[in-house]
Amino acid sequence: MEKEKLNELFEKWCKKLRIVPAWDVKLEFVDDPEWRKTGDFKIDCDDRKAILLLNTGNPKQENLEEVIVHELMHFKMYPLDQVTESLIMNTFEEGSAASNFAYQQFFCALEQTVEEMAKCFLLEFGENKNLSYGRCSGMKSFDELYEGLKNID
Repeated sequence: MEKEKLNELFEKWCKKLRIVPAWDVKLEFVDDPEWRKTGDFKIDCDDRKAILLLNTGNPKQENLEEVIVHELMHFKMYPLDQVTESLIMNTFEEGSAASNFAYQQFFCALEQTVEEMAKCFLLEFGENKNLSYGRCSGMKSFDELYEGLKNID
């Protein structure tokens, strides 16, 4: 997808999700083939500025509009992310089983929630409603997983 079109989609979704005008947000393209993520954010809460980094050099997903929506949903959930992380840090000893459990459970639930919200918004308002299955293609099939279990005594 052309970078100009990605910028248009980014602006559309920033407005649709009511991120602007309260925040100054911009889109930056990452063309580094070594960068392993498809999207990420840099956030400065004090200045109310953020940068969405979008991997255009080696994306892991086919639908970059989906990635934009997903990352903007993370941005919308950022206050919850920060409050919960602070709560975990101040409640449990760092590195303890309880701390690790709380982190893993919260961030797994957060990621699933963000992904579901992104899919809902994309299917309702997106130009490209096709969901990416890039992560699934690298995973083992059920039969492959089952084969590994057959050898357990």
